[in-house]
Order: sequence, then C-alpha cells, then structure tokens
Amino acid sequence: MATTLASRAAQNQSIGLLRLSFNFLRNLSTATSTQKPGASSSDSKKPKRKRKKNLFEVAQFLPNWGLGYHMAKTHWTDVSYQITKINLYKDGRHGKAWGIVHKDGLPAADAPKKISGVHKRCWRYIPHLSKPGETTSTLVKPTENAPKPEAQVA
Repeated sequence: MATTLASRAAQNQSIGLLRLSFNFLRNLSTATSTQKPGASSSDSKKPKRKRKKNLFEVAQFLPNWGLGYHMAKTHWTDVSYQITKINLYKDGRHGKAWGIVHKDGLPAADAPKKISGVHKRCWRYIPHLSKPGETTSTLVKPTENAPKPEAQVA
C-alpha cells in the first residue's frame, strides 16, 4: 500500500511539471507575439480603392431619389440622362430607371426612354447641369422712368 501511494505521488509530480512546462510555453508564445499575424504587410498599406456605384446607389443620396437630376456613366463625355422615373426593388439597390437624354447640356429627345446599364458600377451625378426647381428667369431691375406700383393720391 505504501508503494502504491509513493508511485501516485511521483505521477502527480511529473504531471504537475508537465502542466507547468506547457503553461510556461503558452505564456511565452503569447507574450512575445505583440503583433498580429500579417501585420508586417500593413507597413506598406495601399489605400483602398473606392467602390464605384450603380445608378440607384448614386440616386439614393439625392433629394427625391434623383428625379430631375442629371446622371451619366463615368466614361461618357457630354452625354447624360435627366432622371424622370425610377422603379426600385425592395433592397433599394436595384430596379429600373427612365430619363431624357441630354447631349452637351441640351435635351436630345422629347420623350423619356428606359436607361440601360443602370446596375453597372460606373454612374456619377453631374452637379453643374440644371437642378430641379431651378428657374431660368432673370431678375429685372426697375427703371427710374417706370411707373411705381403704388399710386400717390393728390
């Protein structure tokens, strides 16, 4: 009986030493690795490329989903669409759109037509063309000889 107790005590000591050595190695490995794996490649970080947007992702930030605003594909020159109608699917990133074609800022057609390629990621908003609600009337300055609106009674 004494021999069995002595052998168990020896086993417990060897298991205890084994556990200590594993804990030591575990602590040593976590203490020395202060950088995350792959952090060495972060020194030469490249700026992330901006993901281009489809027509609906551009239009969602404009008032009234871009109705009346001009949009064009990035590779088009002097051609744009004035958006007249948008049908959105539930997710808000897909759908159908109609608009009037403008070339060099002037309408090229009277009736709106369905815009093709609205889901392609190459759309942009054209801010310098006329916006909805903007009137082309000019202010008229009153002249000195013109009759005044208030008639003076003498």
